[in-house]
Amino acid sequence: MRVIGIDPGLRNLGWGVIDVHGARISHVANGICHSDSGTDLARRLAALHAQLTEVFRLHAPEAAAVEHTFVNKDAVATLKLGQARGIALLVPAQFGLEVGEYAPNAVKKTVVGVGHAAKVQIDHMVRLHLPGARIAGADAADALAIAICHAHHCQSAGRLQDALRRAAG
Repeated sequence: MRVIGIDPGLRNLGWGVIDVHGARISHVANGICHSDSGTDLARRLAALHAQLTEVFRLHAPEAAAVEHTFVNKDAVATLKLGQARGIALLVPAQFGLEVGEYAPNAVKKTVVGVGHAAKVQIDHMVRLHLPGARIAGADAADALAIAICHAHHCQSAGRLQDALRRAAG
């Protein structure tokens, strides 16, 4: 299964693609979609949409996951981030994929083992999970962590379904 993780952001939208074969994961690609803060919001969103759409065309993911947005003190910034998150949800839907959504603490707990891990810890653990991967930056590392989290949860759900089928048997 090929999984894409997306870390929404209006200026920098991180993405990371992994392949999952049983319990083994491998790095496919990662990067960051950028928008120009000097242009209006509509053009920024259009740029993110076009770039993320191209990532989907190039890497053909079969599953997608996006990090939940946290609410901060700046309501305007939160709304803008929410609009970028809308792009992160829209593009996978346009490719016919359901999207898993995870709280930042759930991603950190899955990848690092602690729900309040620092960015440097996430980056370190992603590099341990994906040896040799060249990571484009912190946003791409976060996106790879989201993909790893989704792969882990999909595997757990599959094992649970298998166990329930055997028990019903």
